[in-house]
Amino acid sequence: MPVSPSPHKASHSALPPLPGQTGRAIGMTGPQSVSLVLLLPLLLPLGPNRCVVAQRCPQACVCDNPRRHVACRHQNLTEVPTAIPELTQRLELQGNMLKEIPPAAFRDLPYLTHLDLRYCQVELVAEGAFRGLGRLLLLNLASNRLSALPQEALDGLGSLQRLELAGNLLEELRPGTFGALGAVITLNLAHNALVYLPALAFQGLVRARWLQLSHNALSVLAPEALAGLPALRRLSLHHNELQALPGTALSQARGLARLELGHNPFTYAGEEDGLALPGLRELRLDHGALQALDARAFARCPRLHTLDLRGNQLDALPPLQGPGQLRRLRLQGNPLWCGCRARPLLEWLARARVSSDGACWGPRRLRGEALDALRPLDLRCPESGAAAAEEAKELAAARPRAPASASGEEAGAAGPCPRTCVCVPESRHSSCEGRGLQAVPRGFPNDTQLLDLRRNRFPVVPRAAFPGLGRLVSLHLQHCGLTELEAGALAGLDSLLYLYLSDNRLSGLSAAALEGAPRLGYLYLERNRFVRVPGAALLALPSLFSLHLQDNALDHLAPGDLEGGRALRWLYLSGNRLARVSPGALGPARELEKLHLDRNQLDEVPSEALEGLPALLELQLSGNPLGALRDGAFRPVGRSLQHLFLNSSGLEQISPGAFSGLGPRLRSLHLQKNQLQTLPALPGLSELELIDLSGNPFRCDCQLLPLHRWLTGLNLRVGATCATPPSARGQRVKAAAAVFEACPGRAARKAKWTPAPRPGARGTPMKGRWQRANEEYKGLEGHRP
Repeated sequence: MPVSPSPHKASHSALPPLPGQTGRAIGMTGPQSVSLVLLLPLLLPLGPNRCVVAQRCPQACVCDNPRRHVACRHQNLTEVPTAIPELTQRLELQGNMLKEIPPAAFRDLPYLTHLDLRYCQVELVAEGAFRGLGRLLLLNLASNRLSALPQEALDGLGSLQRLELAGNLLEELRPGTFGALGAVITLNLAHNALVYLPALAFQGLVRARWLQLSHNALSVLAPEALAGLPALRRLSLHHNELQALPGTALSQARGLARLELGHNPFTYAGEEDGLALPGLRELRLDHGALQALDARAFARCPRLHTLDLRGNQLDALPPLQGPGQLRRLRLQGNPLWCGCRARPLLEWLARARVSSDGACWGPRRLRGEALDALRPLDLRCPESGAAAAEEAKELAAARPRAPASASGEEAGAAGPCPRTCVCVPESRHSSCEGRGLQAVPRGFPNDTQLLDLRRNRFPVVPRAAFPGLGRLVSLHLQHCGLTELEAGALAGLDSLLYLYLSDNRLSGLSAAALEGAPRLGYLYLERNRFVRVPGAALLALPSLFSLHLQDNALDHLAPGDLEGGRALRWLYLSGNRLARVSPGALGPARELEKLHLDRNQLDEVPSEALEGLPALLELQLSGNPLGALRDGAFRPVGRSLQHLFLNSSGLEQISPGAFSGLGPRLRSLHLQKNQLQTLPALPGLSELELIDLSGNPFRCDCQLLPLHRWLTGLNLRVGATCATPPSARGQRVKAAAAVFEACPGRAARKAKWTPAPRPGARGTPMKGRWQRANEEYKGLEGHRP
């Protein structure tokens, strides 16, 4: 801000400007000037230019030399002024017409700590523009016209703590852009034009605590987009175009305490989204398009305290499983249906001591009633068929048919829209859901980004079915009775990222049908009639990284089935009839990170098929009739695997070497609901954060002593209990020390397995980690905007 001269009247006249001082310099007057005069003889030997440099000031600026602050605001400057005092620490240049920041533009100002370049119409920052500013703490480039940042544009800013880039035109971020900013704490990229975040987009920001990405057009986050942010505590992603909860990408930032995802158009959140944030305390999903929420959507966010779901389209909500510390649930602005099916929600809210807001939309007798004022007995079921039919009709009317509340007439006035549909210009969403249509309608606004055609009756999508929709990002065709997509059906959909074809009658897809959507990243084919993976069709989708084929009729995965899936990261094959995965069948998908093979008919781990998957992070094998695990079953993915699901697999025996090769990267191991009576110790799994052994009939005898010892050294709850002998039934294996007292060698090894605490030793790793996350979250609470 401008600095004004002191209002005090001096008893002595101010010194006249020195040669070269043409701007307005704020110096010393009065008695201080006498001291300066007395010092002049001492300064003269340093040369006359020394005084000139110390006091110079550009004509368009105001220089407060005692405070080392220079302001050159709104002066129509087209370049960085020269003759700025070398000792300047704060430089304000906002509101000028610089357009370009050339290399080493501030090389003569090595003491700068704050540089403000807002509203300067900057279009280009040259490589090395800020070199020499090793002391700079704040760089404000907000509200300019930057559309890209060169690779080395931000070099030389090793001390920078805050970088403001909001309000520009940035469309992409190149990995390495922020690589030299190891001290940055806050990075603001809000109000730009970002559509996609690539892997390692923020590599180098090892101290960043708050990343602001709101008010962009983000629809896709690469799975490793947020990797390399170990200190991140707050992430703002509200007001974007996310069509699905990017759980895998978000889970890279494991230290997050506050996550803001409101004002995004995704309609569902479930456990399959993979959100795993052990330190998360506050999650905002407000004012979106949520219509359904899975009970285990946040099962891997155990410390979640506040969940904000205001302003969505939820008419029902299940009791949430997993976030045991949840204390506040915000539901205002949802069309909550307070029928008898909502009783489990009320009972859970009371039992878990969760405070909630929100009001009933229906039935009529409860409309407007506060949810927290109701008792479960207040929620009655209809007593007659006529009453039930009337309530069903009322509930159907309560459910919104479009992503926004505008009527068809209101939306139609703003632009073209098929007569039976609703088109909302503000959100660029169009919906014809459940209108009984027998053909794909035409005439949608050209800027439509989400098109919802669910629950109609057209068995075929014809050639060029979506003309003029080159900006379409998400296309919903679920529950339409589809049996075929004709060749060229998706022609012209160059921006399409999400294609939902679930719950139809498709048994095949051709490459010709999918040509025209080269950017397609998510393909949903659940609950169709596929007996083979449509491998040939995948050749038309070079960017596909998530393929959903759950609950089809696949019985075999053969070599060549994934030939076109070289970019695949997530593959969902749950609930099929797979009895065999041939060696080499998964080979083309070398980048695969998530593989779901649960609820199939595999009788052994397909170890040979896992060869050549060096990036696999999550393997789901639960619900298969495995029976036993042989030595080295997971060795091919031992260096990468983090999450292994083997629950409900009929396991009776696990070989001592079954988990050999799985080292410190494994974070979670799920073995619950099997038939295990014994289990070897697993000392190689040293970094486990979760192991679930509940629901197994463990026999607590001396054969189980190694497992007991290993569990005693873990600071985790594992759920393992004794089933036999009768005297130990119900006791926790970890705590049943008396059961194992008589085992040979127990006394001799007791000291080895239960070491005495060391003075000053650290607390339990998990507890300490949670305490630190909580403290950091509380610190963030005080800095909320």
